[in-house]
Amino acid sequence: MELKKLKARLSTAVRGHKLLKDKSDEMVRRFTVVIRENKRLRDEVERKLSETLRQFAVARSVTPAYSAETAFSMPTLAIKAECSVESVMGVDVPKIELTDEKHEGGLPYAYPEITSEADDSVQRIVALLPLLLQLAAVEKTVRLLAEEIERNKRRVNALEYVMIPQLEETIKYIRNKLDENERAAIVRLMKVKGKASV
Repeated sequence: MELKKLKARLSTAVRGHKLLKDKSDEMVRRFTVVIRENKRLRDEVERKLSETLRQFAVARSVTPAYSAETAFSMPTLAIKAECSVESVMGVDVPKIELTDEKHEGGLPYAYPEITSEADDSVQRIVALLPLLLQLAAVEKTVRLLAEEIERNKRRVNALEYVMIPQLEETIKYIRNKLDENERAAIVRLMKVKGKASV
């Protein structure tokens, strides 16, 4: 009975190992797609952000400090983002969608107060905000998928290198013991027959 139970457990463990291995392979494939998207977004954001910061530095150098501080501290854009969760191979990852963008009717300061460099830099940073939100969602997705892949890898390794070999070893031991008992029973029968015939 124990041998039968162990064989059933071994069969389940082998099937589970195959399923986990397949899931792991698919997760790695999807992970590489998300990583490429992350790299593309990060490169784009870093390029645009460095251009914008350079433009801000120029604007600050030609604008009085007090005027620049008050002008740059006022919002020009109100964004409403809808945050939800989607499932990627059983992993809940964030999904951010911009539902409403409200421009406050141009720039938040009077044009004579600030130079055109400041206008350009404010407009650039406003255009960059949706990309930053998208990048944040993709980076969180990458982190969650990486953690799940690592967890899945540990499960696969535990099955492959610990549980399955232990079950196989136990099954082999029980089979050897049963074979030994069977041989002993045959030898006893032969001895009994031999004594009976004498």
